Amino acid sequence: MTSSPTPDFGRRAASYDELRPTDENWWEVYEALVRDGDLMGRRVLDVGCGTGRLVEALSERAKVWGVDQSPQMLAVARARAPGVRFKEASAYALPFKDGWFERATMWLVVHLLDRPRAYAEIRRVLAPDGRIAVATFDPSYFRVFWFRDYFPSMEEIDRARFPTRADFESELQAAGFGAPRFTRLSQKATVTREVALERIRGRHIATFDLISEDEIQAGLERAERELPERVDYRQEWLIAVAETP
Repeated sequence: MTSSPTPDFGRRAASYDELRPTDENWWEVYEALVRDGDLMGRRVLDVGCGTGRLVEALSERAKVWGVDQSPQMLAVARARAPGVRFKEASAYALPFKDGWFERATMWLVVHLLDRPRAYAEIRRVLAPDGRIAVATFDPSYFRVFWFRDYFPSMEEIDRARFPTRADFESELQAAGFGAPRFTRLSQKATVTREVALERIRGRHIATFDLISEDEIQAGLERAERELPERVDYRQEWLIAVAETP
């Protein structure tokens, strides 16, 4: 598996959390990741930590470090969680000793990476009896995400980027992990028309960087005409957990 072009997270850093707020659904995923990943009290590395929401929440319950390759995202993370150790680094060259961590987490990150390379590097920094815990979208989500009809090329793009259960099984085991276990979360949510339009205008997900400007403008114009006052939608999550021998 090779990674797709890297979206511009530096440009999104200042508005990232505003357009993607920490709500009840976020906390449900967080609690599942803590439980399935067995993160309480552990030495945890969050790979692709972004603006630091996960590490901030974990810092009260574990000894956590965060790494990200975007200096702009890390600047937000350091301001949010000044007591957490952050490093600017690639997922393919983690600046830590072999076996340094008990746990590693990734939240909506794996679709941005060459996964086999990243998994192998994470495996290196995990101790025996370590564990990787990954939160990502289940592929079924791309049939139902609320702005699918406005930006039709997104579904094919994201289906190619996000891993399936079979991908997790083959890639994690090839990197030296045991067979993964999975948890599905199906969530419902509602946003107002104005919030929905604000997210589109702010290009709140990185897939906007992978479609044409013409499609973005056409989709925005259609959304401005057609979106109802209340937008009900679903999110389908997949949490994959695997252990080191």
